[in-house]
Amino acid sequence: MIFAEKLIMNAMKEASKILMDGFGGFIKGTLKENQSSIVTEMDVAAERKIAHLISRKYPDHSIIGEEKGAVLTGSEYTWIIDPIDGTSNYAAGIPWFGILLAVLRHDQPMAAGAYLPFYDQMYYAERGKGAFRNGKPIRVSGEQNLKNVLIAYATDFSEDAKKTRMETDILHDMIKNVRNIRGTNSLIDFCYVADGRLGAAINYNCKIWDIAALYLIIHEAGGKMTDLNGRDIEFDLNVENYLKNYQVVGAADNLHEPVIRIIGQHF
Repeated sequence: MIFAEKLIMNAMKEASKILMDGFGGFIKGTLKENQSSIVTEMDVAAERKIAHLISRKYPDHSIIGEEKGAVLTGSEYTWIIDPIDGTSNYAAGIPWFGILLAVLRHDQPMAAGAYLPFYDQMYYAERGKGAFRNGKPIRVSGEQNLKNVLIAYATDFSEDAKKTRMETDILHDMIKNVRNIRGTNSLIDFCYVADGRLGAAINYNCKIWDIAALYLIIHEAGGKMTDLNGRDIEFDLNVENYLKNYQVVGAADNLHEPVIRIIGQHF
């Protein structure tokens, strides 16, 4: 999808200028769903920029953005935008943030990008053509033993005390079975799975814009992204349920099953 590669990279680069112009200063965030979810004026501006570039080139394509919501035209192509993944980090002056952009044909990711502006690292994948970081091929870790890898673990505030307790219990078991735990609670966790720096990443609170691009990047790098039961991700693109929560595991192929097995002990 040549049309997608150029547009994805250009749109993310243009949006990153907005983010980097504001990064490091005092950035006030507005609460969204709960205390763990905020939005800044840069989220809105960056998404507007990306959506404009897409619509100018492909006015009939559908767009789902974290801030604007779903604009569904009936096209077979849908663009999924996350203008700042890791907004809380960004607002705090921590460089663990980036931009995610994917294009789906019907409900299947076909091309995807993830850009880390602070580090100038561009991840790109196309269905059936592999995954790349700054133009060079990447692969997930070839390690077969969880005890030899770092994994990322991320969760957020929940009013459901039982859910929080289960997640902390799973974390306890993960700590016992891996080399160590890391985590940025952002796209970086999954990008580092794709390029082999981390063995796996777990996140309990994702929306479609958090994972559509990363799903394809990890798969094209030889890994897997599934739900907590090991089932493949289904991307729902209708207005009624595009806001649903996804709980996901992204992992190197050899490490995915043991991670799922540890999680499964708590269901």
